[in-house]
Amino acid sequence: MSRTTRALGAAAALFLAGFAQAQTGAPAPGSLDPYYKVCRGTNPNCYNDWGAFASTPNKVLIYSRTAGPRHANLGPALAPGLNPPLAPANVVQNALVRLLAAEGIQADWTEDVARMTSLNGYKAVIFASPTRDALWDHAKTAAGGTQLDAARHALRQYMRRGGGFVGIHNAFGTEYNWPYYEGLLGNANFYDHGANQNGTVQVVNKNDASTEMLPDSFGFKDEWYTLVPFPTNVKFLLTVDTNSLATKRGTHPGHGNFHPVSWCQYYDGGRSWVTTLGHDGAAFAEDTSAFPGAAEFQKHIVAGIKSAMGLVPFCR
Repeated sequence: MSRTTRALGAAAALFLAGFAQAQTGAPAPGSLDPYYKVCRGTNPNCYNDWGAFASTPNKVLIYSRTAGPRHANLGPALAPGLNPPLAPANVVQNALVRLLAAEGIQADWTEDVARMTSLNGYKAVIFASPTRDALWDHAKTAAGGTQLDAARHALRQYMRRGGGFVGIHNAFGTEYNWPYYEGLLGNANFYDHGANQNGTVQVVNKNDASTEMLPDSFGFKDEWYTLVPFPTNVKFLLTVDTNSLATKRGTHPGHGNFHPVSWCQYYDGGRSWVTTLGHDGAAFAEDTSAFPGAAEFQKHIVAGIKSAMGLVPFCR
């Protein structure tokens, strides 16, 4: 039997298993992804509604470790441990703490991979522009440790428990070599970007908690990430009007006239809300008048975080 025949047979078996499960209220056909081997997509039955976070306080963890290039808006690297001192230049971390505090949500922050092995005390984990192998314990690998890092395992188990994941901007430049994470991003990954330039963001779904307060379109400035693979089986929330960009990516790889910048999905029992927006530090500033679209962007990410936490309806 050829490899292709075996693969098709396995996919068919997985589909039939999904169909059988759907008859009993489990994930419906098409939600079981044969590549990532998880239940994912827009079907709420992919969420493990076990009440595991019912008594968890309204608290999130911000993770911004960079194992490669570092966005300027992250400021200097943070000291080890949980909640190390933040400098004024740690713009993103400071902004998220401030914005969430205004909603009655407590935020912890870290760039210490050892702190990522204990996630169950948080209703959402926010990846704020980390870089490269941000969950890989290189010291353990050098010492002959197991290939699957404890932090990766903890994140996967956290999602299966019904946790919330939020990815902001360079969350798409992280963990390239871990297929599970690519699926967590919606079957998407960073390929490249054009010039950091002005564009027009369009709301393509006004029903979601993270978009219902936004105008139909607004100006914004970003790098407008190109994604390969292109996100699938997700609910698209925002796109950029490519005709509004002075410098276009062309046709390779390019996204044509539909270039998404925010979307959501259920993934492996948990909730995943992601956006490629957030390159400029000014987009996170408390004074939103200096950066067009900053007010809309901040409302968008705060509501997206709250939806991943389960505080407001998710991915409608």
